[in-house]
This record gives sequence, structure tokens and C-alpha cells, in this order.
Amino acid sequence: MCKQAIGVFDSGVGGISIWKEIINLLPRENTIYLADSKNAPYGQKSNEKILALNIKNTEFLIQKGCKLIVVACNTATTNAISYLRENYDVPFIGIEPAIKPAALRTHTNVIGILATKGTLSSELFYKTSQNFTEGINVIEQVGEGLVPLIENGKIESDEMDILLKKYLNPMIEQHIDYLVLGCSHYPFLIPKIRKIVGDNVTIIDSGEAVAIQTKAILEKNNLLNIMNYKAQHHLYSNTNIKTLQEILTGVQDHYTVKYLDF
Repeated sequence: MCKQAIGVFDSGVGGISIWKEIINLLPRENTIYLADSKNAPYGQKSNEKILALNIKNTEFLIQKGCKLIVVACNTATTNAISYLRENYDVPFIGIEPAIKPAALRTHTNVIGILATKGTLSSELFYKTSQNFTEGINVIEQVGEGLVPLIENGKIESDEMDILLKKYLNPMIEQHIDYLVLGCSHYPFLIPKIRKIVGDNVTIIDSGEAVAIQTKAILEKNNLLNIMNYKAQHHLYSNTNIKTLQEILTGVQDHYTVKYLDF
């Protein structure tokens, strides 16, 4: 079973930011990545629809024999991870906004969170925020429109610049010193975000922490692949695979990208 793949899914290409951290930390692990781009973004959908999509994605990866599944989507995690853990036998790793480290480290006592509507309105996000942000001004901003632009290969577009300035400038005016990215798509925007917020704002995403947790759970369950050979990575998208291929530019590991009618 150790040779079986780690499954990763997201509402599109955003989870590649998580996937890259995993393959860098665990170079012997085979992976299967599912980009449900046809249904992106999840953040605007109802809880019932988000759960149904999570179930569909999970069962696809289980059918592929995955030994562990990473839900590389904040909205999917906050709305469905409990159900998945209760109803399937494989271990699940979720992703949620890194509010805790931002809240513990802030000096201005003002932090910003850029996330989807589905994440910010979830019960899990509310509980996490309540637990760690007492006495801290938390500026929540729905990143409406960002995911569709990323999915359509428009990271370097005027529309993207306009939206990011619209969402981030009010945070800067209120003196945030930490910005939490609450969507796995958003790390691809870090170079553009950095130009807007400057060097005095620390940007936090969850990618590295998710990879470390993935390794820990594999070790705990005796599932680490100890075979010494090059890992195989199979990535699927249910829309045009061009954006996924572009996002993978620079990846040195062996991988295949296929269209999936899903």
C-alpha cells in the first residue's frame, strides 16, 4: 500500500500550490491530482453543493487507489472535511486559513484575511477565528473574481491588478502587518500582492504546513513510500488543460496531464 498514490483535489488549479509543497517534501511519493475546474469556484456554492462535489472528488481518488487524500481547498475543507473523515476509511488532510500564526505574531494587532465567501462564512472558520483573535482587528475580505481569473490564465491581467488593489488597499490603510491567504489559488498571486502591500506585511499561506502534516500522517499510519525510484505524478482536469499545464511550468518531476470527462 505504501506505493499507492497520495490523492489531492481542489476546485481547479489552485491546489497545485499545495501539491508542489508535498512533492518537494516527499519526493518518493506518487500523487494523483484532480482539478475540478469545471465547478470552480466552490466559494460561491451552497453547502450542499460543496459537500456533493467533495464526495464525488473523494470517490474518484479512492477508485484510483489513493492511500491518503489532501483536500487542497479551503472552502471544501471548512464545509466538508468532517463528513469525509466520518464516512471514508482513508486519512484526510485539510487546509484552512492560517489565522493562528498571524494572530500570535502580529505587532499592530491588525491582520487581513483574503478568502472566498464559502470559507469566511463557514462554521470551522468562525470557530478558529474566535479561538485566536481576541483583541485583534481582523479584516476579512472576499476575493470575489480572483479564482476565475486564475483559472482562465489571467494572473497577469489588468483585471487582476484592479481587483487586488481594491481588496488590499483598505487593509493597508488600517495597518495590517500580516495577510492570510485563505484560498489555495491565491499563492500564485503572491508576487503581485507583494508589490501592493510592500515588504512590511508578512504573507502567510498554508502550503508548507499541509505538506508537513501530510508527512506526519503517512508516518503515523506506516504509509510512507520507502522505495527508491522516481515518483510518478498523474494530474487531471475536467476543463481545458492549458491553464494546468501553464501552472506546472518549471516542475522538474515526471508528470502527465490529462483531460478528464468528470
